[in-house]
Amino acid sequence: MSEKKKELVVQETKTELNMETNEATIKNLIYVIRGQQVMLDSDLAILYQVETKVLNQAVKRNLLRFPETFRFQLNKDEFTNLKSQFVTSSSHDDNNYGGRRKLPYVFTEQGIAMLSAVLRSDVAIQVSIKIMNTFVEMRRFMANNSIVLNRINEIEVKQLIYQKNADEKFDQIFTYISEHEEVSQKIFFEGQVYDAFSLLTELIAKAKKEIVLIDNYVDVLTLNILAKKQENVKVQIYTLKKTRLSSMDINNFNQQYPTLGVDYTEEFHDRFIIIDGTLAYHVGASLKDAGKKCFAINRIEDRANILDILNRIKKTDNGGTDDRRE
Repeated sequence: MSEKKKELVVQETKTELNMETNEATIKNLIYVIRGQQVMLDSDLAILYQVETKVLNQAVKRNLLRFPETFRFQLNKDEFTNLKSQFVTSSSHDDNNYGGRRKLPYVFTEQGIAMLSAVLRSDVAIQVSIKIMNTFVEMRRFMANNSIVLNRINEIEVKQLIYQKNADEKFDQIFTYISEHEEVSQKIFFEGQVYDAFSLLTELIAKAKKEIVLIDNYVDVLTLNILAKKQENVKVQIYTLKKTRLSSMDINNFNQQYPTLGVDYTEEFHDRFIIIDGTLAYHVGASLKDAGKKCFAINRIEDRANILDILNRIKKTDNGGTDDRRE
C-alpha cells in the first residue's frame, strides 16, 4: 500500500471514530501495558469528542479520583514499544503520536469508568459503557481461548481472572453514575420554562427526608414544583410575610403531599434550596419564575456555607407557620 493510501485509511478511520464508536474500533485501541489492559488518553479523547488537553485537565481537577491503578504515565521505553504497534494498526497515525511533547497517560478499566463521571456528558457515559462492554467481551474471549491464554504471561492471566470477577462491580459503578450524575452549574435562558421546571423537579426528587426552600416570592406555582418530592419528605419554606400563598393553598397541599410548613424571614435576598441538610443550591430566580428570564442554578460545594445558611435560619426563625384566615 502506498503512503498516500495509508494516510487516507488513517483519516477515514479517525472520521469513523467521531461518527460511530463500535466494538471493533475500541478493540483496536486497547493495549496491555504493565500487565493491564489500558487505553491512551488521546484515543479516549477522540471517542469522547473532546481535546486530549481538555480530558487531562478534567482529570487534574479530580486527581484524588485517579490513583495510579486508574491512570499512569508511560515511560519512554513503554511509549517507544507502543508506537511500534501503531505501524500494524490503521487506527493511529504514528507521526502524530511521535510528535507529542509529553509522554502520554493511559487509563485502566477502572479509570475509564471514573472518566465518565468526571467529564459529565452524555457522550462520555455512553462511550464508557461501550468501552467497558468491550473490555468484558475481550476477557471472555481470552478466557475461553486456550491458544491466546498460552501466549499471555502469568501476570496477565492473574489480571484477567481478577477483572472477570470484577464485572459485577463495574455494573454497580455505572448504576451509581447514572443515579448520581449532575451538573454543578446550569444556565437557563428566557423561554426555557419547561427545562428549568424539569431540573428543579429533579433536584426536589433527590430529597430523602427534608427540603428547605428560601424564596421571598412563592405561590401555587412553587407548590407545583415541590409536589414532585418523594413521599414523607418534609418541606419547609422561608419567605416574606407578603407571600401569595394562602392558608387554603397550604392546607390543600398538606392533604395530598404532607408535610409543608411556611415561616417568615427578611434576612435573605437570594433563593436557596437545601436538601437533607447536606446538598444545597443557589437559585438565581424564584422557583415560580424559573425560565421566564435568564438565570442560573449553582451547587454550593462548601459544606461550611450550607451550615451557615441553616444556622442563620435558626436564628431568624419565628417558630410560626402561616395561620392567616381567608
